[in-house]
Amino acid sequence: MQPLAAMTWEEARDAAGPGSAAILPVGAIEAHGPHLPLETDVIIAQAMARSGAARLAARGSRVVVLPPLTYTAAAFAHGFPGTLSLRPETVTATVLDIAGSLARHGFEVLAIANAHLDPGHLASLEAAVNVIRRDLGLAVAFPNLAAKPWALRLGDEFRSGACHAGQFETSMVRAALPPNPASLSRAIRDGKQSFEAAGGGRAYFGFPAQATPSEGRATIEVLGLILDEAVQAELGAGQAR
Repeated sequence: MQPLAAMTWEEARDAAGPGSAAILPVGAIEAHGPHLPLETDVIIAQAMARSGAARLAARGSRVVVLPPLTYTAAAFAHGFPGTLSLRPETVTATVLDIAGSLARHGFEVLAIANAHLDPGHLASLEAAVNVIRRDLGLAVAFPNLAAKPWALRLGDEFRSGACHAGQFETSMVRAALPPNPASLSRAIRDGKQSFEAAGGGRAYFGFPAQATPSEGRATIEVLGLILDEAVQAELGAGQAR
């Protein structure tokens, strides 16, 4: 397991081939309450990528971790200073270009370690995944944490939907603040289109003060396991074809 950016081109060449996986951490630069940094999703995505990569490497897979994709669609947080939001089609095109390079150089699986749950962002990733599978001959492992079965493994607060910069995310970064039990996922289903409209006037939801470092470590292990399982499923499907 090695960061792609730290490799020489010859090392990258040798890391590709049958059974190889390239992990792309995906986050955002957006408001995460008054207590967490704008790069919170990036931090979590990188931790997920490292945890999953370690599991894959222990199985004997050749795996590299790509530099993170830090800019993406973040429309829900666009009203908060510091949030940098791209058009969803820009995100789709970027992921497609990255995947095209990986396919050209012989990697078998692109694994997306995504920690950003903005609905426009998720739609842009799903669009990219569909095109990659159809046109590029590259397997894609994209465990969408906002959907079953993955969401069911990430704790009560996450399942409630009141989890942006709350206990779930704060446990992996740092803690503070009183609870805000408003469900962001329910607000999205009801047609709300911003944190403010969803009841998150300070850009956080959930119970950040309940977060603990031990929960954060355990959550990162679960995220790594989810990524590992998704990649193993793609590798197994490739061997069956």
